[in-house]
This record gives sequence, structure tokens and C-alpha cells, in this order.
Amino acid sequence: MPALPASNNTTSGRVVSSHPRWLRLTHWLNALAVLVMVSSGWRIYNASPLYDFSFPTAITLGGWLGGALQWHFAAMWLLAFNGVAYLLINVTSGRLARRFFPVSPKGVMQDLWAALTGRLGHADLSHYNQVQRLAYLFVMVDIALLVVSGLVLWKSVQFATLRELLGGYERARHVHFIAMALLMGFVGVHLVMVALVPKTLWAMIAGRKERV
Repeated sequence: MPALPASNNTTSGRVVSSHPRWLRLTHWLNALAVLVMVSSGWRIYNASPLYDFSFPTAITLGGWLGGALQWHFAAMWLLAFNGVAYLLINVTSGRLARRFFPVSPKGVMQDLWAALTGRLGHADLSHYNQVQRLAYLFVMVDIALLVVSGLVLWKSVQFATLRELLGGYERARHVHFIAMALLMGFVGVHLVMVALVPKTLWAMIAGRKERV
């Protein structure tokens, strides 16, 4: 999502990348893993629909249930390990505290209103406004929930404690599906924001330089 410029930053003349290499790498690996997991997950869903609809075969991956499961598990490990690396780097470097906090209902509403009225700036891509912070924190939790509920669906007996915490196997299926739908909602909004501010895409590809 586009960023709000930091109004109280002073310029020291030092040039740094708004998106360091490790961030760009983990971002694109996450994007690949999510794409594979969702498209293969839709094929798995079609084999035993949870709700009264199925996904078009053309947008699913795997060709058949066994193939879809293989794609899904392969992407699962990529998402899990890459996600852990992303979180560890963010926490140990202090980036999590600097970039994603503070977040308050008032701040979120103010930045949301600024975005809706066209007053949200996009000069400093390294600074996240509070709508972004909330969205990114949400998607971190959502992906964690996807992984946890997926473990229950994959190894229900081995992860019996997790299964019970989610209310049983069938409820875990609902949790997994809803978490997937919410993730797709985030991706949809994210893509719209990128389309509105194209320079954010190039920054995530090449790493735009910022003065700090």
C-alpha cells in the first residue's frame, strides 16, 4: 500500500534503500508461496467443497487432487520458513517496532480519511501510515492462522491440541477458508493501491533510494 511521508524527519544527507534486499526477497517469495498455495488450495477445496460453490478449474493448480496437494505442501514450507525469516529479521533489527507501531483507532481513521479524500502523500515509501501498519499486522496474523489451521487439516491426529483449540477438524476447515478469503481481500486491495501509485512496485523490485 502507498506510504504517508514522515513529516517530522530531518534530512541528514545519508542515502538508504527504502526496501532493503532481504525485504524485497522475502516479499516476492511470500507472494509466490501465496499464489501457489491459494490456487492449489482451491483445487483441494473443489474435491470436497465446504460451501455451496466450487472454483473454476482454470484458476486452480495441480490438475487433480494429488497434484494439488503436492503443490500445496511445497508452497506451505516456503511460506512457513520465509515467514519465520521475515519476522525474525523484523524483530531482531527493531524494524517491527519502528515501522508497524504505534497504531491507534484514531490514527487509522485519520489516515483512512486522508486516503479517501486524496490527501495521503506518497513521497517517503519507507514510512507506513497507520492504515498500512494495521493491514500489514493483520496479514501477519492471518498468515499465521492459515499455517496453524493448515497443520490441523494436514495432520489432525498429530496436532490434536491445535485441532481442539480451533474447535475440531470441521471448524478448522472453516477457519482455513475464511483466513484464505481475508488474505485474498488484502491482496486485492494491495494490488489496487499499487495500481494507483505505480512507483511502489518499482521500489519493491529495485529498492528506491531515500535520504534520511
